[in-house]
Amino acid sequence: MGFIPKREYSNRILKIAIPAIAGMSIQMIVSIVETAMVGRLHNAAISLAAMGLGVLATWVLTSFFSSLATGTHILVARRYGEHNYKEAGVVLNNSLVLSVLVGIIIALLGYYYAHEFIRFFSADDTVSREAAEYIKYRSLGIPFFLLAVSYRGFFYGIGQTKIFMFSAFITYFFNILFDYFFIYGIALFPAMGLAGAGVGASLGMFMGFLFFVGVTFLQEYRKKYRYYNVFNIHWKYLQQIVRISLPVSFQNVLILLGFLLFVAIAGVLGTLSQAATQVVITSLFVSFMPCFGFGVATQTLVGNALGNNKVHEARIYTIETAKLTTLYTFALGLIYVLFPDIVLSVITTDEKVIQHAHTILQLAGIAQILYGSGIIFANALQAAGATFYVMNIEILSHWILFLPLAYFLGVQYDIVGAWMSLPIYIIVYTVLGYIKFRSNSWTSLKV
Repeated sequence: MGFIPKREYSNRILKIAIPAIAGMSIQMIVSIVETAMVGRLHNAAISLAAMGLGVLATWVLTSFFSSLATGTHILVARRYGEHNYKEAGVVLNNSLVLSVLVGIIIALLGYYYAHEFIRFFSADDTVSREAAEYIKYRSLGIPFFLLAVSYRGFFYGIGQTKIFMFSAFITYFFNILFDYFFIYGIALFPAMGLAGAGVGASLGMFMGFLFFVGVTFLQEYRKKYRYYNVFNIHWKYLQQIVRISLPVSFQNVLILLGFLLFVAIAGVLGTLSQAATQVVITSLFVSFMPCFGFGVATQTLVGNALGNNKVHEARIYTIETAKLTTLYTFALGLIYVLFPDIVLSVITTDEKVIQHAHTILQLAGIAQILYGSGIIFANALQAAGATFYVMNIEILSHWILFLPLAYFLGVQYDIVGAWMSLPIYIIVYTVLGYIKFRSNSWTSLKV
C-alpha cells in the first residue's frame, strides 16, 4: 500500500479538502485571535479560564444540533453520487426547517439559563459570572449559525467546499471586527470585556448566514437543485436527517462535555492550571480543524462513491486521505514539541501561564499525531451511515478511559499527569475506527 499518498487520488482529495481546511483554519485563527484579545485583558488568567468554559459550554449547546450538517452532508453526497440533484435540493429544504426550529429553542435556553448551566463546571464564582455573560450574548447568534450549518452541509455534499471557505472569511472577518469593538470599547461601542467576544461571535454568524442565502440564489445552483421552486417538507428526509445526525449529535456533545469536564478537572488543580489547559486546547485547534477539513473531503468522496456503487473507490479515498492527514499532524507535532513557548506566546503574554503550559503542549503535540487518521476513519464510517458505531467508540475512549484517567493522574501528578491520559484516548479511538473500516459491514449500509 505504501505510506506516500498517490497523486491521482490526492489531487481530488485536496481540491475538496483545501477550501474546507482554509475555512476551518480561519475559524481556528479567529479562535486564537479572540483568545489573544481576552488574554490581554486585566486579570487575564480569570478571563481565559472563563473563556475556556464559555466556549466549550456554547459548543455543547450548539453541537448537538449542528450535526444536522453531517446528516445533510451525507444525504446530499449520496444523492449527488446517484445524479439525483432535485432530491439533493429537497434534503436542503428539510434541513433548513429543522435548523429554524431548533435554533430558536437553543438560543432561548442559552440566553436565559447560562448562569445555571455554567456553575456546575467552575468552582470560582468570578469565572462563572464572566463565562455566563459570554454564553448569553453568543447564544443570540445560534439560529443564524444553524441555518448556515444546513447550507454548509449541502455545499459539502456537492463538493463545493469553496462556498464554505468564502462564508468563513465573511463570518470571521466581522467576528474579529466586532470583537475588537465590543471587548475593548472603541468609539461609541461599550467595553464589555469577555462578554463582548460573545456579541462579536453572534454578529459574525448573522453575516455568514446572509452570505449563504445570497449564494443559493445564483442560477448555477438554484436551477440545478431547484430547492426554492417548491419548498416541500418530507417526513422521509426529516427522519433520515435526524436518524443519521442523532448519533453524531450525541458524540459531539459527549466530546465537548468531556473536554468541559477536563477543563473543570484542571480547575480543581488551580486557576493557573485551568488557564494553561485552555491555552493548550486553543493551540490544538491548529491541528484539529484542518483534520476536520480532510474529514469533510472523506465524507464527500466516500458518499459520492457509495452512491455510485464504487465501494473500492470509497476505500481508496479513505486510506489516501488518512495518509495526507497524518503527514499534516506529524509536521504540527514537531512544531509543538520543538517550539512550545513560541506557539503559546501567540495566545497569551502571561509568563506564568506559558510556563505552566509548556510541557503539556509538548505532550499534546505528540498525542495528536494519530488523531488525524482516527478522524478520517470515523468520517468514512459516518459517510456510509455507521454513525452509531462511531458514537460508541467515542463513549468508550473518551468517557470510560480518558476522563477517569485524567482525574486520577491529575490528582497524583498535577496538570501534566491529567494530560497524560490524552494519548491513551487517541490511540484507542483510532484503532477501533480502523478495525471497523477494515471490515465489510459498513459498505452495505443504506442511506
